Parts: sequence; structure tokens; C-alpha cells
Amino acid sequence: MVIKLFHRHSLLVCIGLLAGVVALCMAVNFFGNQEDVPAQAPLLPSSSFSDGQADSSVPEIPVEPASEDEMRAVWVPYMSLDMSQESDRSEAAFQQKFDAIVEEAKQCGMNALVVHVRPFGDALYPSNYFPWSHIVGGTQGTDPGYDPLEYMVEATHKAGMEFHAWINPLRIQSGGDTPSTLAADNNYTVWHQDASRDGWTVQTATGKYYNPAYSGVRKLIADGVKEIVENYAVDGIQFDDYFYPSEDPAFDEGAYNAYVESVSRSGKPLELLEWRQANINAMVSLTYSEIKSVNPDVQFGISPQVNVSNDLKMGADVESWCSVRGYVDYICPQLYVNFENPVLPYDVAAEQWREMTTDPNVKLYFGLAVYKAGSDADGGTWKKADNILAQQVVLGRQVKCDGFMFYSCEYLDHDQTRKEMENVMKQFAG
Repeated sequence: MVIKLFHRHSLLVCIGLLAGVVALCMAVNFFGNQEDVPAQAPLLPSSSFSDGQADSSVPEIPVEPASEDEMRAVWVPYMSLDMSQESDRSEAAFQQKFDAIVEEAKQCGMNALVVHVRPFGDALYPSNYFPWSHIVGGTQGTDPGYDPLEYMVEATHKAGMEFHAWINPLRIQSGGDTPSTLAADNNYTVWHQDASRDGWTVQTATGKYYNPAYSGVRKLIADGVKEIVENYAVDGIQFDDYFYPSEDPAFDEGAYNAYVESVSRSGKPLELLEWRQANINAMVSLTYSEIKSVNPDVQFGISPQVNVSNDLKMGADVESWCSVRGYVDYICPQLYVNFENPVLPYDVAAEQWREMTTDPNVKLYFGLAVYKAGSDADGGTWKKADNILAQQVVLGRQVKCDGFMFYSCEYLDHDQTRKEMENVMKQFAG
């Protein structure tokens, strides 16, 4: 998950928001055929450790009571599932790898897994829309001979945890080497031979991506999600923070120019950034609708970057998603910062997202950076204490967030992070 940083109600405000959303969606469709926190014992600031080392003589932070349904999830990225470099890519080997992840998560007090099932316009399951992932088959398009998603959902539920399928909606390939080879039936390959789909995919210096300017692309993404909900007993679907990969107008110049030309005949077109946000909103709302049409109980969530300004620049209209019904069931900003971050400290970021999430139907989870705990990241500030993550859990509960998601499973039981996770588990035990 990418780490970056954010900025920041009566009937009239709601009407205004809804009107804005309608206007944006109309523009897209035109082109695309288209809550007093009680007083608490003060938190121990990380800065109380002036020598840069954890001091075990400092008293532990108080345990803040958790709500009964507090989310405690861990992300399972594709790298943790990767079989492509293994000599044994058998079903038994994959199941053994996943079973170890489930067991570790369970021991650490987690109640949900967010598992990468489509990292690169591919699938860790048989799909009618996307080729088999190289993660399980070795090479994209190669059938591993079993259904990894079916087993992962079953094993996660057997352990008493929720399973959320994690998807990167627009990424097809990172750089030119992940995956190193695209399948013959990959949409990128096929569409390049179809003039009617010219521009539906884009290659940049950072990789290959779907272009959400087109209704056909948005429908593909939504249909692919619907397919999962129809065929598997998943508890949720989650989009990562990858949306528009570039602010460069060249990414979608042709599509935008065509939109401007069409709209200019009868009205005023949206500026590029507004138009891109409208495209992503259209994709998100369509995906939400398709999920609910199959199973209203399946949750749809997005995990954006912590910095709202950065989100908006990549077309992620997080302010609307947090305040207008019909986009998401939960939002999980990646608060991969500690209390000493010079740009956006954790406590400030937590309050900002809490204030921004005004729709009572949208749950607010905080994404926490386990991988940074005990490391040299951010000028060594993560080494000043061994209970920073626990402090973050306490503060999150104080501001009434609905739970936490931790990145990633590889760091739940790791020499670098072990003491931090022990302190988090004390908060979980309550």
C-alpha cells in the first residue's frame, strides 16, 4: 500500500453535496455513454524518548475499551501469497502457506483478513474477465489446477474471521516486469487489436493501466467484482489506493479532449481533475451497486492514502465517499504516520478523517503501518518507543473509529515489530 499524506452538517449541506455528485456523474455519463469524547488518561507522546531508544521504565499506556464489533484486520499482499518463485506450486503448498498466515493472524487477535485477489488486472480464481495471476500459476494465464480463492475464503471463515477480497482496480502491470509477461487473453493485449477500444488502456513510465474515462472499462471493473460476490462467500470487497497513476494530462488526453468537444456544444465542461474524479466516482458507485444487487450484506470499502490532497489529485474523491451514501460501506485511510510526523501527525490525521466521515452508514477504519514499527523509517522516530502502534489504537478508539487494519501480515511476528505487536495485543485483550 502506498504511503502518502491530507486536508480537510444540516440538510442544506447534504443537498449541496448530492447536487455536486449528480452533476459530476451526469458529466461522466455524457462522455462514457455514461461523533463528547470522554476525558482519557493522556497518551504517552513518542517524543518523551529523547535518546532515540525505547525505555522500558516508562509506564504502559492505559487500555481503552473496544467496541464489540471492532474491526481488527490485516492486509495480506500478493507478495505473501507468491508461488511464482517456488519449486513446489502445488495446491497443498499454497494451502500450507495460507494456513500459516491465518494461524498467525488469529494468534495476534485479528478478526479479518484483507487478501489480494487481483493485484494486476489478473485473478487468483477462475475468472471470465481476467487471466490467471502469475502469483499462483508462475506465468500469467497459467491455470494452477485449483481455486486459491475458494480455499482462502473457506480457511478464513473456518478460523472465525472475515474475508475481504482486495483489488487493485486499474493496475495491469508495474513498470515492465511485474508481471513479466501478460497473458495472450489479457485485456491489454486483446484491446490493442481493437480500434473501437483505443485508449481503454494506457502505458506510462510506471506501468500499464486501465483508463476509467470509458464506461466499458468501468463496467469491466464492476463486473469483475460482481463475479467474485456471485461465486464466493466473501464478506467484503476492498479497493486499494491506486487510481489515476499520473497527473500528466497526456494520460487520457484523447478521451478528455473528446469529452470537452462534446460538452462545449451545450455547456461548460469540467476541468480535467474534476472530470477524472467524476470518472472514478462513476466506477466506485457502479461497483457498489453491483455488489448490493447480488448480496447487500457484502461490504465495499476503499483504503485511500492519508493525505486527502494527494487522493484528490489521483481522482479519489474521498470527501464524497465519506459523506454521501451509495459509494462505500467503509473507508480505511492509510494512516502510515506516527505522532511526530512533521507534515501530518497521526493524531491530527485521525481527527481530520473522523470529522470528514459524516455519513452514519460509512464505517471508519484506520490503516496502521506495522511494517514501520521499530524501523529507521521517518528519521528513526519509530524507534523512540515500542508502543507507538498501541498508542494509535488507543487514540483511534478515543475518536470513535470503528476499527483498524494493519499492514502487513509479514510483520505480525517479526523481530523488528514483535514488542510493538505485543503491546497492540494487550489493547486487544483489554
